Amino acid sequence: MINNIHKPVLLDETISYLNCKKDGIYVDGTLGRGGHTAALLEEIEEEGLVIALDRDLQAINSVKDSIESKNLILEHANYTEIKSVLDKHKIDKADGMIFDLGVSSPQLDNSSRGFSYKNNGPLDMRMNRDQKLTAADIVNNYSQKEIKNIIYDYGEEKWAARIAEFIIAYRKKKKIETTFELVDIIKAAIPASARSSGGHPARRTFQAIRIATNNELNQLKVMVSNAVDKLKNGGRICIISFHSLEDRIVKHKFRELASDCICPPEIPVCVCDKEAVVKIITKKPIRASQKEVDENYRARSAKLRVAEKI
Repeated sequence: MINNIHKPVLLDETISYLNCKKDGIYVDGTLGRGGHTAALLEEIEEEGLVIALDRDLQAINSVKDSIESKNLILEHANYTEIKSVLDKHKIDKADGMIFDLGVSSPQLDNSSRGFSYKNNGPLDMRMNRDQKLTAADIVNNYSQKEIKNIIYDYGEEKWAARIAEFIIAYRKKKKIETTFELVDIIKAAIPASARSSGGHPARRTFQAIRIATNNELNQLKVMVSNAVDKLKNGGRICIISFHSLEDRIVKHKFRELASDCICPPEIPVCVCDKEAVVKIITKKPIRASQKEVDENYRARSAKLRVAEKI
C-alpha cells in the first residue's frame, strides 16, 4: 500500500540510472517523504528489498503511515551508518543506492524545527532531534571567528565577518533563541543596498548554520566511501545535491574512487598501488528539465551524479 507520496526532484532520471533488477536490494539513504522509496518498491518484485534510512524520526513515522510493504525495511539511522544497518539485516552488498541531500520540505515547513528563515520558531535546525548540538548553541556559544568561518565557508556569504560581529554584539545583551531574532540580526548586519538583490538576506547564513549543526559535509564524505564499500560490482550510487559545496564533495569523492593513482604529480612512478573502485557514469551532473523546474522551483539547483562499482 502506497498513499499520497511526494514526487522528489529528478525521480525519473534517478530510477533510470539505477538499472533496477526485480530481485535487487536497494537503499534509500535519505528517506524524507518516501518518494524514492516508493519508486524503488514499484521497480522490484516479491524477491526484492528496499532498505530506507533517515536520521529524522519524524520522517520514519510519516512514511510508516504512507507505505506498507513486506519488501520494505525502515531504519532510524544516519546515512553514515549504512554499513552497520546492512550488517544488522545480514545483507552483504546492495544493488543500488540513492541519496537525496539537504533539508526536506516538511522540515522547512515545520516552524518548531527552526530550519526556515521564513517562519518564526526555536533556533534548532537538528535533523536528528536526539542530537545535543543545536543552532542556538552555535550562535550563542561559538567564538566570533568560528561563527564567521562557518558562515563564510558553508554559506559562501561575503558579509560573514560583519554578521558574526553583529551576532556577538547581540548575544552580549541577550541569548539568541528564535529564527526571527537571527534573521533580524542578519538584516541589520547586511547594508540595505546589498539586501536589495540576491534573494533573502538570511538564506546563506541559515544554510551555513544548518550544515554546521548537522555536520553535513563531513558526514557526506564518510557516507560516499561507506556506501560504495557496500555496493555489489555493477551496482550504482545516485547522489542528488542542492548546493555547490555538496556537489563539489560528491564530484571529488567520485573522482578519487575512480582513480587508479593518487600519488602527487612530482612522483614519476606510482607507489600508492591504488585501484579504481568505481567508474563515473555521469561525466557532468544531470539537471532537472525546464518543465520540472516550472513545476517545482527547488529543482533548479538539483544536480544528480552517478557512479558504478567495478
